[in-house]
Amino acid sequence: MSWLRRLRHSIKLRLLAVFLLLALSVAFIFIGGAQKAFSLGWRDAARPLLMDYVSRLADDVAPTGTPEVARAQAIVARLPVITIDISGPRVNWRSHAEADGPRGPRQRQRDDNRHDWGDDRDWDPLLQRTSADGHTIGFGLNDTAFERRPRFLGLALAALLLMTGLAGWYVHRLLRPLDDIRAGAMRFGAGEFGQPITLPASRRHDELGELATTINTMGHDIHQMLEAQRALLLAISHELRSPLTRARLNTELLPDSAELAPQREALLRDLAEMARLISDLLESERLAGRHAALHREPTDAGALAQEVIDELATSQPSAQQIRLHAAPHLPLPPLDRIRVKLLLRNLLGNALRHSAEAPLPVELHIRRHGEAGQGIELEVRDHGPGVPEDQLPHLAQAFFRPDTARTRNAGGVGLGLYLCRLVAQAHGGTFAVRNAKPGLAVTVTLPPG
Repeated sequence: MSWLRRLRHSIKLRLLAVFLLLALSVAFIFIGGAQKAFSLGWRDAARPLLMDYVSRLADDVAPTGTPEVARAQAIVARLPVITIDISGPRVNWRSHAEADGPRGPRQRQRDDNRHDWGDDRDWDPLLQRTSADGHTIGFGLNDTAFERRPRFLGLALAALLLMTGLAGWYVHRLLRPLDDIRAGAMRFGAGEFGQPITLPASRRHDELGELATTINTMGHDIHQMLEAQRALLLAISHELRSPLTRARLNTELLPDSAELAPQREALLRDLAEMARLISDLLESERLAGRHAALHREPTDAGALAQEVIDELATSQPSAQQIRLHAAPHLPLPPLDRIRVKLLLRNLLGNALRHSAEAPLPVELHIRRHGEAGQGIELEVRDHGPGVPEDQLPHLAQAFFRPDTARTRNAGGVGLGLYLCRLVAQAHGGTFAVRNAKPGLAVTVTLPPG
């Protein structure tokens, strides 16, 4: 149930529940202990006092041995909670006509059931006296004294609920900085370091205030570290791209002779690989955190995939054999076209390299995804040798290369699938790899927003 889940995961609700249980426990223990103490002390203290008091009242009603109604009425007027019942040969009078007996049947039954006054169920020796002329004088308590009990209990319960509500309000106010701390931590996790966690001046020196200060310091340090890392990568890229560009230019200016042609082509390939590696490193740094900025726009995934296939075909003729299976009436989710093209280019290029001798071509499937069908799912499958099962969880890690002929023969530094995973995660999607037997299948989901 939702309220049980909220109770398990909310410190405020648990503190309120603890306070409520504590208040109820104290109330029940106090009431039960008081009743038990009164019950245990009844025989030794209260009963003798009651008997003596009843005897004195009987003497006041019948000072000459015969009950006098006027005196009984005066006692009832002075003590409204007392009832008097006189029966005998000459005087028969009852102070409260609605009562039946000294305490009435309702009071007698209540005493018999609850034992409020101990184990004495026969009240006649306690509450009845016989006058000298043979009249029976019975004393009891008025019903109204007991009818007010539920009202008092309701007031006590209302007061307890009021105290619980006040305690809940105070606990909520006491722990309110936790909401600000959580929001600040989420901002830091998303790369938004411009707004620190702010608390009222009265809360800056307690435990939660010190926690907020510590998290702000940590966020500032992380921000500085990230900025230093970005500056370092930008400096490295600038410093490396310039000599790489000069080296490529000098290589292209070499004489195009039969003797130098192989060395010239090999140098150009190596320089292109180094330039691509630098670009991939920079792109991975931009995508590695949740603070990556995407330039989203409604995108036709089928048309974008065909565009990537056409671009690959200019440098890899085998790309013309890629089979594109796009579902009809695909949605147009907001995607970063450049990053999704990078994802498709890496996935298709990886599949082409590892299925060069496979009997079937590479397949690219594009389907609807999600409950409303507003997202898309991309699946690239080759029919090559596949990857050992124990190495599948590591394929999307940076610089990971499986120790098989699949990668060693094809080259690569292990950044392709890593970049694909980062692109999927930056869009809020998922990245999964499985052995299709034969071949490898990579599935990427891209939600609608």
